[in-house]
Amino acid sequence: MKIDWAALASVFGVSLVVTVALVGLFTVGIVALSKLSAPVGSSSSGGSTVLARTGAYASFALCAAAVAYGIYLIVA
Repeated sequence: MKIDWAALASVFGVSLVVTVALVGLFTVGIVALSKLSAPVGSSSSGGSTVLARTGAYASFALCAAAVAYGIYLIVA
């Protein structure tokens, strides 16, 4: 039995990078949603609230798309 170490290292590297990127993207979405729960007396305007919500939803949509693509790659 011969193990292709270069291919194994390549798969490990790509998996590590994609995992860190996906967790980072999800974290950006959580942080953007936490901006929405600012205290009532804060100086945040309505525009920044809409921008934070849009960014959070876009981050979550990209995470869902990446997971769906991964499932597609496994099934296909």
